[in-house]
Amino acid sequence: MRAHFTEIPLIVDAGIGRPSDAVQAMELGMDAILLNTAVAKSGDPVGMARAMALAVEAGRAGYAADPIERRDVAVPSTPVLGLAELM
Repeated sequence: MRAHFTEIPLIVDAGIGRPSDAVQAMELGMDAILLNTAVAKSGDPVGMARAMALAVEAGRAGYAADPIERRDVAVPSTPVLGLAELM
């Protein structure tokens, strides 16, 4: 969505239940997240609020850092040709 709506603030207002959801939304370029239930109904609302705040911050930082594209297969970045084999 961010690629199509570059000048409009994008805010997620539903579907965030875990900090990992918040990270993903922010990594996709959302500008903000509104949430209540995930914090209010958690076993530790203060702890969950902190986790959500950190997740939003981490997701935004990840988006801003211009991450590499996802890959379907792992590609080693360290060359392995010519190295000794350990047995």
